[in-house]
Amino acid sequence: MDMSQYLEIFIDESKEHLQTINEQLLELEKSPDDLSIVNEIFRSAHTLKGMSATMGFEDLANLTHQMENVLDGIRNHKIVVTPELLDVVFRAVDDLEAMVNSIASGGDGKRDVREVVQQLKQIEKGDIPPAKTEQHSTMSTLTQTYGEFEYNVLQHSKEQGFYTYEIHVKLRADCLLKAARVFMVFDALNQVGEVIKANPSVELLEEEKFDQEFVVTVVSKESAEKLHGLVSKVSEVEEVKVTVIDVDKLRPNELVPSQPVLSETEAAVTAEKEEQKEEKAAEQKEEKEQHKAVTNKTIRVNIERLDILMNLFEELVIDRGRLEQISRELNHPELHETVERMSRISSDLQNIILNMRMVPVETVFNRFPRMVRQLARDLGKKINLEIIGAETELDRTVIDEIGDPLVHLLRNAIDHGIEMPDVRRAKGKPEEGTVKLKAYHSGNHVFIEIEDDGAGINREKVLQKAINKGIISKQNAANLTDKQVYELIFASGFSTADKISDISGRGVGLDVVKSTIESLGGSVTIDSQEGIGSIFSIQLPLTLSIISVMLVEIQQEKYAVPLSSIIETAIIKREDILHAHHQKVIDFRGKVVPLLFLKEVFDVPVVKEDNDFFSVVIVRKGEKMAGLVVDSFIGQQEVVLKSLGNYLTSVFAISGATILGDGQVALIIDCNALIK
Repeated sequence: MDMSQYLEIFIDESKEHLQTINEQLLELEKSPDDLSIVNEIFRSAHTLKGMSATMGFEDLANLTHQMENVLDGIRNHKIVVTPELLDVVFRAVDDLEAMVNSIASGGDGKRDVREVVQQLKQIEKGDIPPAKTEQHSTMSTLTQTYGEFEYNVLQHSKEQGFYTYEIHVKLRADCLLKAARVFMVFDALNQVGEVIKANPSVELLEEEKFDQEFVVTVVSKESAEKLHGLVSKVSEVEEVKVTVIDVDKLRPNELVPSQPVLSETEAAVTAEKEEQKEEKAAEQKEEKEQHKAVTNKTIRVNIERLDILMNLFEELVIDRGRLEQISRELNHPELHETVERMSRISSDLQNIILNMRMVPVETVFNRFPRMVRQLARDLGKKINLEIIGAETELDRTVIDEIGDPLVHLLRNAIDHGIEMPDVRRAKGKPEEGTVKLKAYHSGNHVFIEIEDDGAGINREKVLQKAINKGIISKQNAANLTDKQVYELIFASGFSTADKISDISGRGVGLDVVKSTIESLGGSVTIDSQEGIGSIFSIQLPLTLSIISVMLVEIQQEKYAVPLSSIIETAIIKREDILHAHHQKVIDFRGKVVPLLFLKEVFDVPVVKEDNDFFSVVIVRKGEKMAGLVVDSFIGQQEVVLKSLGNYLTSVFAISGATILGDGQVALIIDCNALIK
């Protein structure tokens, strides 16, 4: 039986099932006891296995079968879910994805998967892989907790000018008299301060009932360096780590509760909260199922067919504009009525075609939770990825291109931005860093932001590297603004990493990100504060070929302002114009809005003199506004957006051009470029 006719469907459906497996595995890591998630993964894996076997891809079917056995063990309570177990299952999913991609590119879908199959078999037998040890420090994660009494002592000490330190001490493995070394450490610390607490307790330390490490909390007026030096001098001490503790920022869960038994009222409140949580989870589950039922009613259409349909419709819109113009000139009632009806129908048709090409940015964002999880584990960091606005829609052609730039920026934020947990703790930040991936519409553009609460960009370090690499001279470096300095990291071959890793540091990546985004007609900007974090903001055009605009006249030229950017139009008197910070402004509903005279911005030849009244189009970019001063408003119209071609790629504040019904060309204004 010839299966080639079903190959395309098989590839698409396999990718969907693998995406579901990836998403559900991430959910399973958060809720390892939720068997409904395991069943969901099992269903997708089982369908994938059946499809692969039917299509004759035996390797794919066999690996999925092995994965199924592990999942079966989990749902029958024979195997316990651990991060290490999920690492192996994720590796198996990676192999399955590689096999499907191989089939999609014309290959046979074969791959050497003996190692991962062996690991899955071991898990099936109950041999769970051991937990990874910390890669970046040989110290264990011993932590201190404080009771109310200790907390009050620390607060009182702070008021008297003492600093609070947590000192982690690791003794050498061959240390014979561990209790004696502990005594020497305590003795050294008591000379410069007071030991408040130890973990393990002092009794256990004296009886040598600990491995090689212990942690003590000390209050002292001396510096962390001095304490480090004192403890390091004790013989047979292998490693010392001194962390400054901000007593005010001790989180409530770090305090040992003084009354572990809840009162009746508190118990009732807790029970109510739990109930609400369960109800919410049930609602979300129901919502998901409803959504699934709706999304099943779809068909797949080749994107090339939609492109052809779009091109044909663009031509139709130009002709529609021409017909509307002729109808107005002839003033024939029947022609006017017919053209009006045709316009209404074509507008509906246009909305349908445009919506068919729009895809939620979620299709790209879906792959990132898995990537962030793996990177966090590889680097030994704790990272929480927040995705906001995944439902924001973008044209399919842009969706296909932005995946790689976003991968680079996320990897950059995780590797360079987010600090190691102990460093974050020492800075008074939560151990878990947050990376926000946010998408939203503004005007005729989509903005995608990658924000992290990490270390931020070190201005001096960037400048020094740029000078060393000859990207800028020392004289020019002194005059650069913060933003200009940050943009230096987009220079080709630039890297601030001190050593090259698998993740970053080779100086490739960010320059490619910038060129890819610019090739899509977009731009990327950076805002950063050292110690607070960074925001990379990408501005992308929707690339909608047909847009609604307000046509305006500037002297004898016509321009189009996208309606999506316009808040309001207004007529103002000359005396209403004010001056602030060497700029003309107006008071618009209580807000100071800067004015931009477009004839000056676009250097339009002056043939008519200004009168005492000005026509103003109030436009916005996010929260910022500006007033564009024009000579007159023509009216609202739908136009076909055409690019200016390769010879006019960098025209300021012009996003394209259009042909009007009377055959004239009008330039389309890019309002986002005008508002800084």
